[in-house]
Amino acid sequence: MKTFLSNRWIIIGITLIALGWSPLFVIIALAAVGLWPDPDPNPVGPGILFFFTFWPAVICLGTGAVQSWRRKAHG
Repeated sequence: MKTFLSNRWIIIGITLIALGWSPLFVIIALAAVGLWPDPDPNPVGPGILFFFTFWPAVICLGTGAVQSWRRKAHG
């Protein structure tokens, strides 16, 4: 796990997830619980942010996972 979390690509991917996905998921969760002012929100901005950060985050996490696996297997 330490090798996995010390990889730069993994850190970038986790940062993209935290900054790009969390606004949309927070709005969805708050609306589901009833704490959001609009019970049926249309979060266009956070949705676009999620759209543009989804694949880069997945690619960064995949690249980091492969690098970590190779480092662990060969060293």
